[in-house]
Amino acid sequence: MNALAELTPAPGEAPPWDALVARFSWLRAMYECPQDAVHHAEGDVGVHTRMVLESLVGEPRWRELPADERAIVFFACLLHDVAKPRCTRIEDDGRITARGHSIHGAIQARRILWQLGVPFAAREAVCALIRFHQVPFFLIEKDDPERQARALTQTARADHLALVAEADARGRVCADAQRLLDNIALFREFCADHGCLDRPAAFPSDHARVLYLRGDSRDASYQPHEDFRAEVVVTSGLPGVGKDSWLREHLPGWPVVSLDQLRDELDVTPQESQGRVVAEARERARDHLRAGRSFVWNATNVSERLRTTVTNVFFAYGARVRLVYLEVPEGELRAQNRARAARVPDDVIDRLLDRWEVPGPGEAHEVTYVVR
Repeated sequence: MNALAELTPAPGEAPPWDALVARFSWLRAMYECPQDAVHHAEGDVGVHTRMVLESLVGEPRWRELPADERAIVFFACLLHDVAKPRCTRIEDDGRITARGHSIHGAIQARRILWQLGVPFAAREAVCALIRFHQVPFFLIEKDDPERQARALTQTARADHLALVAEADARGRVCADAQRLLDNIALFREFCADHGCLDRPAAFPSDHARVLYLRGDSRDASYQPHEDFRAEVVVTSGLPGVGKDSWLREHLPGWPVVSLDQLRDELDVTPQESQGRVVAEARERARDHLRAGRSFVWNATNVSERLRTTVTNVFFAYGARVRLVYLEVPEGELRAQNRARAARVPDDVIDRLLDRWEVPGPGEAHEVTYVVR
């Protein structure tokens, strides 16, 4: 598992904190990031992160995991607050907040682990734990905990998530630590009762999963009728990953609505407003959907919000939606982008990396991962 295995301590060993700080500059930045004293009286983010790791390695449940799973949970704890330096704000009333640090932390961790060459499955397991690491604190108090549990377990293992949350709660000084630990224990029991503690929550079919996770169905056991008018294949991947090549090889002859091609037709650069491009693309997509004709929507689609905006249209027309996500190592990506006729500037790619979210199983009827 490359860097994960190399830097994860064996059971009974202490976290290699000095080696980690020496290797990763972002850890040093955490020592300069303050925290709200009510929830983190232990001090800055660096102090908290070290305490979290020390708590984790002393946990028998973590020690009993297979080596690859120990590494995933260890790095999720190491990186769980990686985005706090960029998300932390001092409010007008003096409070220190870090809104959105879980979402941005998963995105930042993805880029760090991608550049380290961590295998895709292990990397995404780490990122999912970071994305949801605070959910066990409060899920049992939510109005509809089953829906959120079923959604998060499509990408994150709930038993691993509970370990990260427990280490996070024990690695801090706050008045409500015991309440957090009690809620985490209830989270573990709740997921076990619903059959999704160590596996994704099950659904009768892909269509049932999509309807439930989109909020279009209240009953997770409901088996909806399937009568799709067409299939839409939606590509997702950074510029230079080879989306066009994959489509030529695997879906020859399919109509393609391509944002790159439309930019050429409309003479719009990637740096300019994309309003005209998107409007024309959606109109062409609706033409296919009204005719019941299967087609490809070909674009970067690197953020979940953007993909959802697009797929909502396709679901509304009764289409079956398949997401095809493509990825290559960073060096190959940059080289292939430079070789393209319509090269995307490096600063545009860097901005896309700041929104980079890999599609999850809840976003479509089928998700295909093409990763080198």
